[in-house]
Amino acid sequence: MVLSLQNVSLKRDGRWILENVDWNVEKGEHWVLFGLNGAGKTALLNMLNAYYFPTHGEVEVLGRRFGHDPLGEHLRTKIGLVSSSLQQKLYPDDNAFEVVLSGAFASIGLYDAVTDEMREKAISLLKELGCFAYANREYQTLSQGERQRVLIARALMGNPELLILDEPTSGLDFIAREQLLEAIESIATGPDAPTMIYVTHRVDEILPIFDQTLLLKSGAVFDSGRTRDMLSEQRLTAFFDVPVEVVWTEERPFLVKKGKVSADNWGSFG
Repeated sequence: MVLSLQNVSLKRDGRWILENVDWNVEKGEHWVLFGLNGAGKTALLNMLNAYYFPTHGEVEVLGRRFGHDPLGEHLRTKIGLVSSSLQQKLYPDDNAFEVVLSGAFASIGLYDAVTDEMREKAISLLKELGCFAYANREYQTLSQGERQRVLIARALMGNPELLILDEPTSGLDFIAREQLLEAIESIATGPDAPTMIYVTHRVDEILPIFDQTLLLKSGAVFDSGRTRDMLSEQRLTAFFDVPVEVVWTEERPFLVKKGKVSADNWGSFG
């Protein structure tokens, strides 16, 4: 079991952010965590990374039980996280190569001695993710798509058992988004791929590799299970409280509000 949440609730500033969440993820599974803005996705991710502790319930991540086992960096070195909050913490003057290398230590910036083996691995990841051409450029000068590729390479430096991608295509144009999704699919289908959680509020980003989905609504689990079942018209109509159609094209779902089929409606309502 990669993670197990049993009846987990979280209260922050006098308000319940998460309520009675049950979620089990097994090794080798690839999940989508789907919810609109404000659903509690960020709070749930903070808990998985041991930044938050549950107010009620039991949490176990990568064999470490909250309240019983050492957490903090002991846990985070086994989790590869790609998020906008991480992007804001990086030193903008570091180049792409240095950012990727820092993933070997799960640190912001480089403070420890870097081995030749680490350098070779960083170069290999930069090439695999199409980043090698701008390895020596400062991170702050990169486009959003280039930054996201560098962050994924950084997340993979520590051979994570769990890779969490939090809204990785945010701010990307269509071409950059599809290129990044292709890179993610390649990672998921490669040898020794980590268990993956893809966090999004957009139905049309859900790749076939993500065959399990948890629907999070207002801090509670609306439903979870096989992605095809979770993305049925009946279930999503109930989830959004709006009649919708789901159109599958090349095993990718696209969402349309019933009664008005136009390009503006493709994607999500978030």
